[in-house]
Amino acid sequence: MKAMEVFDAFRDRRTVENLAGEIRKISKKSIVLMEVCGGHTMAIQKYGLPALLPETVTLKSGPGCPVCVTSQSYINRAIAYCRLDDVILTTYGDLIRVPGSSSSLEKERARGRDVRIVYSSLDALQIAKEHPDKKVVFLGVGFETTAPTTAATIIRADADKISNFFVYSAHKVMPPVMGKLVDEGVKINGYIAPGHVSTITGSGIYKDIAGKYGLGCVVSGFEPVDILNSVLMLVKQFEAGEPKVEIEYTRAVLPEGNKKAQQLLYEVFEHRDDWWRGLDVIPKSGLGIRDKYASFDAEKKIEVEVEETKENPGCICGEILKGLKNPRQCKLFARGCDPSNPVGACMVSHEGACHAYYRYSSHG
Repeated sequence: MKAMEVFDAFRDRRTVENLAGEIRKISKKSIVLMEVCGGHTMAIQKYGLPALLPETVTLKSGPGCPVCVTSQSYINRAIAYCRLDDVILTTYGDLIRVPGSSSSLEKERARGRDVRIVYSSLDALQIAKEHPDKKVVFLGVGFETTAPTTAATIIRADADKISNFFVYSAHKVMPPVMGKLVDEGVKINGYIAPGHVSTITGSGIYKDIAGKYGLGCVVSGFEPVDILNSVLMLVKQFEAGEPKVEIEYTRAVLPEGNKKAQQLLYEVFEHRDDWWRGLDVIPKSGLGIRDKYASFDAEKKIEVEVEETKENPGCICGEILKGLKNPRQCKLFARGCDPSNPVGACMVSHEGACHAYYRYSSHG
């Protein structure tokens, strides 16, 4: 089967309508489901899936966008790094426009600082090889999906004895934040679990969410049929009172995940407490570089003065990431904050809830 035929099958209108009809038929009790993946947030808005669901089913966006949950203090430190004359700062494209307290990496680049957009950490390592007289800092942002690649790059830098390559890690892991939301009293009856993260971790990481919190978790793909099928699976669990972990995205996710990627991840990184936008510090939710590879840790090896954090008081990105509010409830949404002029991180990334709402739904 050709690639486009595969996509067509997962976007088939009749299949979508049948799934929506089955959900309406089965769902009797009110249920709140949260997706914790930016790709799901974008797809849900792009395909208008909430409009297909019965009033009993509510979808909420959670902290699934890695750029969105990254702290402003992280951005401020990254800006401080790029202002050093002997530093080349490398980053994924989404992060360059996230506002710091008084600037952004985009603005710093416009002022002549050497800030470069790369497509992978290996691109950053190549830049370090080509500029041995500079310190090349890579901004490691992302969940378990991208962290193994960063780990592999650090291992490569160590093997090749590249001493001018550094990583500033903001990598995070998903299960602790899923539990934290419930602990804080956010009303959730089930999780649409992230597909890309789960290709690395497997589905076993969600067992405590089902066991400890009594919430179903279904690992979903990213097409309309995937997401509606995942909603149907969660509704069936909820109606039967049998929360469990299931995989809808079977064409990509195995229960055990990707063992090789996991080995790379935990060779280089260790769990540490980390800050999440809207949720403060969550124990063991971040990934710090182990002492074995400390020579590549920008935080430990490059000293800078970091500007004080000053969040915009009108931005409610933190409440949106917790599922307490949606973007339209922000007084800045489409009125001073839009993708061309983002006030908060949730409007910057194409995986952010504000960006997805702005792009795919009414602004009224």
